[in-house]
Amino acid sequence: MYVGLSANYGAPLLLWNEMTFLYKADPVRGEQWAQLFRVLAPDVPFYVWPETGDPKAVKYIAAWQPPADLRATFPALEVIFSVGAGIDQFDLAAIPKHIPIVRMLEPGIVESMIEYVTQAVLSIHRDIPQYALQQRERLWKALPVRPASSRRVGVLGLGVLGNGVLEQLQRWEFPCAAWSRSPRDIAGVQTYSGYDQLDDFLARADILICLLPLTAQTQGILNRELFHRLPRGASLIQTGRGAHLVQADLIEALDSGQIQFAMLDVAHSEPLPVDDVLWAHPRVRITPHIASATRPEGAVEAVLANIQRHREGLPMHGQIDRERGY
Repeated sequence: MYVGLSANYGAPLLLWNEMTFLYKADPVRGEQWAQLFRVLAPDVPFYVWPETGDPKAVKYIAAWQPPADLRATFPALEVIFSVGAGIDQFDLAAIPKHIPIVRMLEPGIVESMIEYVTQAVLSIHRDIPQYALQQRERLWKALPVRPASSRRVGVLGLGVLGNGVLEQLQRWEFPCAAWSRSPRDIAGVQTYSGYDQLDDFLARADILICLLPLTAQTQGILNRELFHRLPRGASLIQTGRGAHLVQADLIEALDSGQIQFAMLDVAHSEPLPVDDVLWAHPRVRITPHIASATRPEGAVEAVLANIQRHREGLPMHGQIDRERGY
């Protein structure tokens, strides 16, 4: 039967009732997905893990971490969707190579990340973390107000999130630069690429924003060496993945004054252990991995649109390159 989608996703979607969809992530969100499937794709059998229906009929899985032994348990599986923007939580070696892996591309992820990073940049720019320290000391002391045009922002990573953040920050007239693995050209943004240009990029980043995917090459990239290539007194906004950061190196950089403040939305271990030293560090602000979030309505529509593309033999939006890891 034909099922209508919103205007954002174009033509109606052709589905067959022999296709089973399995959701394996947060069960509360799973029920929200189930309700949306009942409206948008009522003929599709939909199950929330640990319920699977007939595992031999499962063709599509959306998961934070896929089930084990996929080949034997789900022999008809055709696609795995990540319920998040990244796929670093997947063990790619455990997923048969013939099965495409698709990361979530949904407007809510981009919009919420833009909101979070913008407030973080503006907070640092207007010295709000410093005023928080002064409040603890009951110190009434005004700091000089600088124009945005004097505060250089650098974004590590030029995916959908990085591009969205840069577009917003340019509206505030922050001088923006970005670094990515391969060359890119973005109007109004000074772009750098490759590790041979990383030092030049870092040297002009008063506020560094990490939006990189987690790969073997980027694991531990936020380390002592990188911090010392930033201008002294730079600040860090870390919304990538916890494994990007070498925590001991950040604490050392904060204590020495090389890094002035760090706003961390991700951690090496989540939830961050209650005895972790980051909780009490006066120059660190922590949020519990909430910078961006998938909205169920947009996520389901994005998945259904990709299923349509898959069944028509078209490339799916967000399909990853296994060699690159993103």
